[in-house]
Amino acid sequence: MVNRKNSLITGVSVLTLGILACTVNIGGPAYPTPAIPISTEAVGELRSTLEAAVSAVSTSGQITLNITETQLTSYLTSQLQTQTQPILSNLQVYLQEGQIQLYGTAHEGYFEATAGVILTAGVDDRGQLQIDLSSANFGPLPVPAGFLDVITTAIKEAYTSALGPVATGFRLDSINIANGKMTIIGQIN
Repeated sequence: MVNRKNSLITGVSVLTLGILACTVNIGGPAYPTPAIPISTEAVGELRSTLEAAVSAVSTSGQITLNITETQLTSYLTSQLQTQTQPILSNLQVYLQEGQIQLYGTAHEGYFEATAGVILTAGVDDRGQLQIDLSSANFGPLPVPAGFLDVITTAIKEAYTSALGPVATGFRLDSINIANGKMTIIGQIN
């Protein structure tokens, strides 16, 4: 009887320690398929695309910039990796039907949940980039404070750093998001 009681206590203790040592996934929206590949090459391609677009602005005064899901996912992933406690890991960015759809894994203590965030990007009346949150789903976890600020700041930093010296006087005409691409069209005033 004593051995059985000790075995039960040992079993419960091992199970409790095992649970505490692990992260428990508590759900959230499913990642869409297919997965977006992440690579340093895609970040380099994005930088090259941006440099070529900036060069074209200096000669023609107009810019047309095409950004792919792979490039944006890779760039934002590299930006999140520079943070000591990133809000999301395993980031995937889909550019579909006028929306920037972000999916990732959010962590809160021993719990993790898949997060889904839908953003719309547009142009305000001053010709500047405008990003609005359409929805955020972190499963049963609350949306982290400042989440929208972190994501929009990363996207806006990519946008402004891409334009660099031509940013002064630059006016967006349109942003089109569809079929895995975001096309940005603008001009120097």
